[in-house]
Amino acid sequence: MLVSDQHGFIGGGCEALAPRQDAQAKLLRQCPVVGASGRRYAYSSIFSYRPGKDYVPARRESDLEQSKNDRTQTAVRDRYAAIARASQEGATESCCAPAEDNEADSSASSRQRTPQRAREKSRVMGYSEAELDLLPEGVDMGLGCGNPMAIADLRPRETVVDLGSGGGIDCFLAAEQVGPEGHVIGVDMTPDMLSKARANADKMGKPNVEFRLGEIEHLPIADGTVDVIISNCVINLSPNKEQVFRDAFRVLKRGGRIRVSDVVATRLIPKKFSEDEGMICGCMGGAATVEQLRSWFDEIGFVDARIDVKEQSRAVIKEWMPGSGIEEYVASAEILARKPE
Repeated sequence: MLVSDQHGFIGGGCEALAPRQDAQAKLLRQCPVVGASGRRYAYSSIFSYRPGKDYVPARRESDLEQSKNDRTQTAVRDRYAAIARASQEGATESCCAPAEDNEADSSASSRQRTPQRAREKSRVMGYSEAELDLLPEGVDMGLGCGNPMAIADLRPRETVVDLGSGGGIDCFLAAEQVGPEGHVIGVDMTPDMLSKARANADKMGKPNVEFRLGEIEHLPIADGTVDVIISNCVINLSPNKEQVFRDAFRVLKRGGRIRVSDVVATRLIPKKFSEDEGMICGCMGGAATVEQLRSWFDEIGFVDARIDVKEQSRAVIKEWMPGSGIEEYVASAEILARKPE
């Protein structure tokens, strides 16, 4: 059975399997999805759309690129599924560090990551006490490299999409700003994160917030239905960042805005970092350069693009991988752009 909401989302009932731990094995078998590039996806949610005139297809990937990108995507999904499961047990693992630092759940470092530590990190990343006070314990997982809400300039009744919504912190804060007549959609490719976010939504009683299983490269959202796209330290994890921005352009309304906090490369990242799976999953190795981002925005058709690098963030990034020198190559940035009217 297919259903459609006011935003043009077309889905099937089997999407309800997403929060279950066995859903990853079942989704492709029971609910196959073909993405915009013609590839078969297990985790792109259950959706279909016909690309409109604003859709600009990206260069088709080679088989070798697809294989490499699939491996990266699987590693990222597994990493954040582990973080979601750990948070259910009262621990909050860091997303912004090499994966091996988080592998042993029984380690002292893992047990020391408490909700209080998550709140401390969120304050450092720019969230105010007033914002954090709005959230019940467990919603703030301390994942991120900035605060997109500080630059989003949300307005009542707007429709907002959060790319890589995790436990839902930015979705719930956005819901406060757009009001009960606004609509907030979180998209995440990890069933464990989706399950946690939906539980948080029930806990907070937010009927104008929903969470959809999907990949940010191929959003389960109809063309031209979104006012603002936000994201916090997620796009750098994508193996196809250009496609992320192309699909963002597709779903945005005319005049729609991108307001993102992310890690960017201020110079070419050495291969010892860019090809290291742990560094990629830790939000450092896969960062796009500022020049790449500007080039993509120009080619796709965005206007008023701005990338504000936060030099002070290098001190924080240095703590993610002490002694590596990665902070010389990457920094947190605020990324803003607009789709023409």
